[in-house]
Amino acid sequence: MPHVEIKCYPGRTEEQKKSCAKAVAKAICETLNCPMEAVSLAITEIPQPEWKEKVWDKEIAPKKDALYIKPGYTCE
Repeated sequence: MPHVEIKCYPGRTEEQKKSCAKAVAKAICETLNCPMEAVSLAITEIPQPEWKEKVWDKEIAPKKDALYIKPGYTCE
């Protein structure tokens, strides 16, 4: 039962977010061999001034060893 949460800056349209969600869910199903019904996905918009506090400090920095793709930026 994969669950994915995408966090990004605001500014994408609903159409872009739906397209992204569908593409990511499809890739998950294909690579993890699970049905689409098993996948859930949320997209949360985080304003840029709040990114370090809400995402970098809580999600990225403390979990750096679990990241399969590391960001090419820092918030230090």
